[in-house]
Amino acid sequence: MRFGIFIPQGWRLDLVGIDPARQWEAMNGLAQRADAGPWESLWVYDHFHTVPVATQEATHEAWTLMSAFAASTSRIRLGQMCTCMGYRNPAYLAKVAATVDIISGGRAEMGIGGGWYEHEWRAYGYGFPEVRDRLAMLREGVEIMHQAWTTGSASLDGKYYQVDGAIVQPQPLQATQPLQRPGIPFWIAGGGEKVTLKIAAKYASYTNFAGSVEEFDHKLSVVREHCATLGRDPGEITASSNVNTIVGATEAEAEERLRAVLGRLAPFVGDERLAGIEAEYRGSLGFGTPEQVAERLQERASHGLG
Repeated sequence: MRFGIFIPQGWRLDLVGIDPARQWEAMNGLAQRADAGPWESLWVYDHFHTVPVATQEATHEAWTLMSAFAASTSRIRLGQMCTCMGYRNPAYLAKVAATVDIISGGRAEMGIGGGWYEHEWRAYGYGFPEVRDRLAMLREGVEIMHQAWTTGSASLDGKYYQVDGAIVQPQPLQATQPLQRPGIPFWIAGGGEKVTLKIAAKYASYTNFAGSVEEFDHKLSVVREHCATLGRDPGEITASSNVNTIVGATEAEAEERLRAVLGRLAPFVGDERLAGIEAEYRGSLGFGTPEQVAERLQERASHGLG
């Protein structure tokens, strides 16, 4: 099993109390520490407004951070969980990601999904299309990026995106490396069975969904069914999950750290939301002592989590 780490960027109110002039120093310091350690990858979210409520607190933009981390680290892989397809033209996004891949020496990942945070969609003028439209945008966008990275240009006369000979040069370094699927690896985020997992079966190197063991098993079976229809080996796709993590050497220390997180959030969210956040942490695979967390992850690994 391989592990990545999210770098605080403000979206989850995780830079509260740090002066904006010092926030890059904090983020980059954590990124360099991860780069020097055992982590395989670092991640940021692609959001503009904080959660669970929009506030005036900082949220740093994902792909700007990708470029910065590409220059400031040397080993660790760089991902977003996940880039919202509707926030950028896919040909432009393919170009941005290719540049990050060049700067980083071939370490970029593309976590991509249909998007969900209605407040920031509308605030930034994107509207908020129906789910079916957002997923159709995802399908077209992934096709455009795949073309761009593997051939150096992209053309698609789609319902949502129209590109005609969009040149993406230089191609990503990973386009020419001896990988199973050339180009920047796609992490297709979400568990929608009819559309999202079908896109994953066609293009993804990784899926990303969570849920109970039973839900996880079911989603994997759906991916395998889509792969069979497409004639693809499902073993080429690694299953991943995001895990909210608070670990303490003892149960008491884990509780203390949870209280600190809740204390930071309390001024911004109501009691009901705070109680929900606490419940999410307590129900997470990543809450508890190292031994407790390892046991849960080992069980999930036996069900196919990579």
